[in-house]
Amino acid sequence: MKRYMVMMAVFISLIGLSSCGYNTLQQYEEGVFKAWGDVEANLQRRSDLIPNLVQTVKGYAAHEQETLQGVVDARAKATQTTLSVKDLSDPAAMARMSEAQGMLSSALSRLMVVVERYPDLKANQNFMALQDQLEGTENRINVARQRYNEAVERFNSAIRSFPNSLTNSLLLKLERKEYYKADAAAQAVPKVEF
Repeated sequence: MKRYMVMMAVFISLIGLSSCGYNTLQQYEEGVFKAWGDVEANLQRRSDLIPNLVQTVKGYAAHEQETLQGVVDARAKATQTTLSVKDLSDPAAMARMSEAQGMLSSALSRLMVVVERYPDLKANQNFMALQDQLEGTENRINVARQRYNEAVERFNSAIRSFPNSLTNSLLLKLERKEYYKADAAAQAVPKVEF
């Protein structure tokens, strides 16, 4: 009888542990890390394209050196601002990353204004190909940020839901992850002039 009770207790424990969410929470956290890796990969792609874009524009608009230098400086700052997966729970680190990327986006916008002023630059096939690549990269970055935020939402919800919250508080002690947020400058309405 005692042996039967021990076996029953073990069986019930195994069933209870199978639904505790231990593995699920770790899978969701890995999903957050993978999604962040996708964001970083797309940011790196943009960073790699910018020198080609700048060199092409320099060939046509050497007198717009200040704008071009702004793009180069913003790219340098954006590539210096990095986040490790440990920083994904740090709101200040996420804000610094977002600010650096926002400065780069702003500099690229100013560069595109230069392009509008020089019709022969817009007609250059190399520039057009680079501009298309840059636009595609910006779209990829946006999608990667959205997927990252979806992974964070799934993870944060999982560690707060019962019974996963119990498993997390007793065994894993995983921290809530921060969403990717737009920088403060993105709140302003873009000004379009013709």
